[in-house]
Amino acid sequence: MTAFVVRRLLRLVVVVIGVSLVTFAILHASGDPVSLIMPEAPEADRAVLRKTLGLHDPLAIQFVRFIGNSATGNFGNSFFHRTPAFSLVIERMPTTLLLTTISMALAMAIALPVGIYSAVRRGRAVDQVATGTVFLGQSMPVFWTGIMLILLFSVQWRLLPVSGWDSWASIVLPTVTLSTFTAPLLLRIVRSSMLDVIRLDYVRTARAKGVSEWLVICRHALKNAALPVVTVTGLQFGLLLGGAVITETVFAVPGVGRLIVGAIRQLDFPVVQAGVFMLAMIVVSVNFLVDLLYGYLNPQIRIR
Repeated sequence: MTAFVVRRLLRLVVVVIGVSLVTFAILHASGDPVSLIMPEAPEADRAVLRKTLGLHDPLAIQFVRFIGNSATGNFGNSFFHRTPAFSLVIERMPTTLLLTTISMALAMAIALPVGIYSAVRRGRAVDQVATGTVFLGQSMPVFWTGIMLILLFSVQWRLLPVSGWDSWASIVLPTVTLSTFTAPLLLRIVRSSMLDVIRLDYVRTARAKGVSEWLVICRHALKNAALPVVTVTGLQFGLLLGGAVITETVFAVPGVGRLIVGAIRQLDFPVVQAGVFMLAMIVVSVNFLVDLLYGYLNPQIRIR
């Protein structure tokens, strides 16, 4: 078990470094932030600022310095905010995590009962409606869903605020937008997994012994069907973090996603690198926890 955990942790480090490398390369290929900060200054003044910001060194040296500093939480100061980039990200991270967690909980609250019921009542009206909902939900992009919800609930009916994050009402539309993207996929996985499990011999044996249908589904079938659901849930959590970048921009939510989008427009390298680094750490940590859950959900899995 210890060797398994160590190997997984080493893989997580490699993934985070790889993500940081890709982000670093794309940022430095996108333009010169000094030209945005000092658009009309002489080249000599720009060179001084470029040296002050550490942008005069070769890219390889800059990347090694970035990796070394990020290990201690030092991502440098924002080019425009003039404050530590890591502090800006940490300040807004709770909002993004809250948005993602509520959206995932809402998606699971919809997908689990509907998916289980759809599998048990396969071929009936509920199953057909659920199947149609899956195709509909997966075909709608997050930004389109958010805009449609704003037009309907905020502009047309005036029930919920258009943007912000200062009350429970302002949380509704962003979380519904993200959960609408995730719930259909989870519903499909739950339904498919339950269909595979409820046909197995041990489920038929439990029914033959007179065990109630509720106990058969919850105690015998659901745990064994949960492995692919947990896998997809871990992956979807990472996708929700990525979707939060768009959703926070659409609804003006003061989270890390909106901060990163603004920093990309300004070529604020430290803020973008710090934000992507933190999001990557969260995603790989969730996937690591999913790996650890495998042994509990399926004792047949042996970690070698």
